[in-house]
Amino acid sequence: MQDKATLEVIPAILRLAREHRHPLTPAEARIWSRVRNRGLGYKIRRQHPIWRFIADFYCAEAKLVIEIDGDSHAELDQEEYDEARTEWLEERGYKVIRIRNEDVHRHLEVALNEIFLTCKERVSTLKSESERNSL
Repeated sequence: MQDKATLEVIPAILRLAREHRHPLTPAEARIWSRVRNRGLGYKIRRQHPIWRFIADFYCAEAKLVIEIDGDSHAELDQEEYDEARTEWLEERGYKVIRIRNEDVHRHLEVALNEIFLTCKERVSTLKSESERNSL
């Protein structure tokens, strides 16, 4: 069970998340144009704060964090930060998927399919777990 206080959003992070909603990177804009308004059948938010982190995209129903990674994510310091952040989120029941900018631009449909299939699988899994726990 997670401590609710641990997940409270820090006000400065909330402000930063709101500021980051505009402008989106070109890769984020391509994804957003297809996932907004339940474009994949799931409500997906952009620049969504989770504790002290800001997810590029987030589907609450699936507890899915979607990160669109640019070139800076290949740098060692950023890679280590990303790994620690992913570990922290996964320990609290979130699923994190990372999609490279290059993949968004070259293989948009593949990236969207990965998001859709992961949402679908996660929603099903979380629903099953919830039903088992309510028995």
